[in-house]
Amino acid sequence: MAPFDGRAYQARFDALAASGSDVHGEAALVASFAPTSVLDAGCGTGRVAIELARRGIEVVGVDVDASMLQEARRRAPSLVWIQADLARLEPGRVFDLVVLAGNVPLFCPEADRLALCAACAAHVAPGGRLVAGFQLGRGFELAEYDEGLARCGLVLAERYRSWDREPFAAGRDGYAVSVHERARP
Repeated sequence: MAPFDGRAYQARFDALAASGSDVHGEAALVASFAPTSVLDAGCGTGRVAIELARRGIEVVGVDVDASMLQEARRRAPSLVWIQADLARLEPGRVFDLVVLAGNVPLFCPEADRLALCAACAAHVAPGGRLVAGFQLGRGFELAEYDEGLARCGLVLAERYRSWDREPFAAGRDGYAVSVHERARP
């Protein structure tokens, strides 16, 4: 996959925000769970991480693409940004919530998608959540995703068709936002 142009990617969201569109649906959903710490896995230019930090949440952003992280660092130099392959991310610590916004699993090579799930799940604290949203019908379906996370100790708690909690209808919706939880010991 060709690298992204972080500035051009961010410019799209800046234009949406300037036109009055709400570009913080992911952050609003994440913040509704009241986490104190969040791993923004596949953070891109930091749009979600920066908004979460603005809301007082400790955030660490991870992305594989240098151009995206360069833009994130330009926009929020005080936040922690890590360049790493999510499918091989070593669990240095756990977070109250791990978020994968914007089709992150679909940007991962198909053969690595379950490894990505396992690596991200390893960062979820006891009682914590993993929240991810991605397009369906692109080679990574919900049953496989749910099963992969279940093997890592996470169970499906909620599923929506959008980041603003619209009800999900299996077989009808082309996008899913899933909330998986890890039980407390």
